[in-house]
Amino acid sequence: MRKFFYIAVVVFLLGNCIGFAQDKKELVLIPKDSVAIKKTTINPLAPAKAAFYSAVFPGMGQAYNKKYWKLPLVYGALGTTIYFYISNNKKYHQYRDAYKRRLEGYYDDNYSYLDDSRLIYAQKFYQNNRDLSALLTALFYVLNIVDANVDAHLMQFNVNDNLTIKPDFYNNDFTKKQELGICLRLKL
Repeated sequence: MRKFFYIAVVVFLLGNCIGFAQDKKELVLIPKDSVAIKKTTINPLAPAKAAFYSAVFPGMGQAYNKKYWKLPLVYGALGTTIYFYISNNKKYHQYRDAYKRRLEGYYDDNYSYLDDSRLIYAQKFYQNNRDLSALLTALFYVLNIVDANVDAHLMQFNVNDNLTIKPDFYNNDFTKKQELGICLRLKL
């Protein structure tokens, strides 16, 4: 009983030390020319947290970033590629088993209308499609993580009226016509 008590105390103390060591540091940006002081807090760990959430459970990083409209895209891409992987893997095994039975001398399978070369071709076809589906699944999984990370970075990007680029119509004094230009506004 005493041993359990000592272990509990040590775990409690270590847990508190680790908890204090991982406090968030917040960066505060204060505009110089503002009359009212506005504090904008930036969480530097938000991109890493979003990427971690997406790595553990796909789509969770997008939910963390509050981009809920991306969830159907993530699940649609991953679900479609996983479906095709399973389907092609099933077909591959069916043709492979039929070919193995042909080599053993049995012709009582569902593919009796195909010769051996067609069975081999079907095996290779479905194997290539299965491998491509696995590659696309991995690609969409990594893309999900990268999207969550980049989106969390861009959420912290400073976008306000003091920093804008927009198209602008202006009157040309020489030709007396309106022309299209780009207005770049940078207030410091």
